[in-house]
Amino acid sequence: MNSGNIFAAELRINKPKVMKIAIVVPCYNEEAVLHETASRLVAMGERLENHYPDFSMDIMLVDDGSKDQTWQIIQELSQQHRAIGGIKLAHNAGHQHALWAGLEWGSKHTDAVISIDADLQDDIEAIPEMVEKFRNGADIVFGIRKERATDTFFKKNSALFFYKLMNALGDDVVYNHADYRLMSRRALLALMAFPERNLFLRGLVKSLGFRQEAVYYNRAERFAGESKYPLGKMLSFALDGITSFSVRPLRIILYSGLTFMIIAAVAICYGLYSYLFGDILPGWTSLLLSVWFLGGAILTAIGIIGEYIGKIYNEVKARPRYLLDDVIAPGEALHKD
Repeated sequence: MNSGNIFAAELRINKPKVMKIAIVVPCYNEEAVLHETASRLVAMGERLENHYPDFSMDIMLVDDGSKDQTWQIIQELSQQHRAIGGIKLAHNAGHQHALWAGLEWGSKHTDAVISIDADLQDDIEAIPEMVEKFRNGADIVFGIRKERATDTFFKKNSALFFYKLMNALGDDVVYNHADYRLMSRRALLALMAFPERNLFLRGLVKSLGFRQEAVYYNRAERFAGESKYPLGKMLSFALDGITSFSVRPLRIILYSGLTFMIIAAVAICYGLYSYLFGDILPGWTSLLLSVWFLGGAILTAIGIIGEYIGKIYNEVKARPRYLLDDVIAPGEALHKD
């Protein structure tokens, strides 16, 4: 081997390993905000790459079956910026499944993934602190809101009730944390081993274990466009979270049923006593109220059981979480021509 080849081999051996991190951004009808989101994330990536010589950051925008120009904008951005790529889902799979698609891609191509929504409400200035904690050994770094000053009274209190209810049901979720987080490749691979289709990532990620840390930030108003989580969708998401990650509601039904049986047994004994000793039985009002109450309790119980049966049905079908229409790897569009 001549001296030139020896020198080249030494360079390959001594070349520092580049740490690759991807920002995964689920997008649904985000044409109004996407250019600004991409611009800020690209600037953040360049800042980090200048700060860390062994660092590289990509941005993967996941189009969740948008009906507007979201995918066309993603294609344009991928042609303008080396760091930007895109995943187009064949249909609207839902926020959690779109996020899963990005995480699955990241588990194969990066050392860590940071997930963030496209609306710029989550402060991207928290990203450097997440990266630093990851470099210091953290596998999962949660982005947690410091306060809810921008929320309405209803949203603030309903969120508080949701987190308290989840913890009461035995689901260990992080208070004031949505889906803004960093996950190492090790944590991502562990997450990919979960087979369920009914996803509640806030609970699943917390349950992984590993070394978990947090960064705190102030959440801003949405930059542009409309919220993709109106009241009905928020309630549906909360119900999915409860029934996808806990069987305690079923136990509550069991305990409630036993309680009603005991009350009924006591009432029967009282009725027999009244009949035998000639006491006048109470009027029909209390009887009617109890019938309505028990009828409502029974229907509620059937509804809760139905939620679980429906989820079992979806799991048994084992349909794919999402279908891919197109994938543009970061930097790929720049080399097509």
